Amino acid sequence: FLRRRTTRLKPELHALQPSTLNLYPLLFAAGLLYSTLNEFKSGFEEPRMSATERASFMNDPNLKVLIDIAPLQARVREMGQQITRDYAGKNLHLVGVLKGACVFLSDLMRSIDLPLSVDFIGISSYGASTKSSGEVRITKDLDVSLLGKDVLVVEDIIDTGLTLNYMANIFRSREVSSLAIAALLDKPDRHEIAIDAKYIGFTIPNHFVVGYGLDVGELYRNLPFIAVPEVPAALLKH
Repeated sequence: FLRRRTTRLKPELHALQPSTLNLYPLLFAAGLLYSTLNEFKSGFEEPRMSATERASFMNDPNLKVLIDIAPLQARVREMGQQITRDYAGKNLHLVGVLKGACVFLSDLMRSIDLPLSVDFIGISSYGASTKSSGEVRITKDLDVSLLGKDVLVVEDIIDTGLTLNYMANIFRSREVSSLAIAALLDKPDRHEIAIDAKYIGFTIPNHFVVGYGLDVGELYRNLPFIAVPEVPAALLKH
């Protein structure tokens, strides 16, 4: 019985020998799977940068960091906490000065633990220059009334003080309940008029600075730090 059973199984065993199988479809499928997995893996890997790419826009050797990301963010949080204490129970209304204060305002308002409203005013005294011209003009007026509001003007930098003085006089004429100024940066050496800013982030030397909302020719606002260009004129070549 066993001998006859073995004889019947032999043809089936021969049919499973590799020499009789067509392996090409299996090899093709395995290769396709390997290629797909490699492409999937590469999507999670850091791209390799050349030496030219590493010398990028944000790593421009012409830019020297004055205030780095960590102390910048820490100081903005401190200012927000102080404003939270000072304006508890008040009708806080932030007025951001375009365009330089946009980044500062965005971070500051998220550090204020109070109900508040926001508006923007556009005022220019720089244009594409690296120095304030002293000639102030409104490029965008407010959208809502300031009547009865506790207005906090959020400015990127106090330079000559002429822009803020002009703006403060306009706001006072609109019957605000109170008016104060929060500036990220202050350059006392450049003041041409006394400005009473209630909140100051950093006092800096008389350098032209870019980054964190501050620009030259509409560039460099996206830097996450404050930097001093060694050759300011070189920035305008981008």
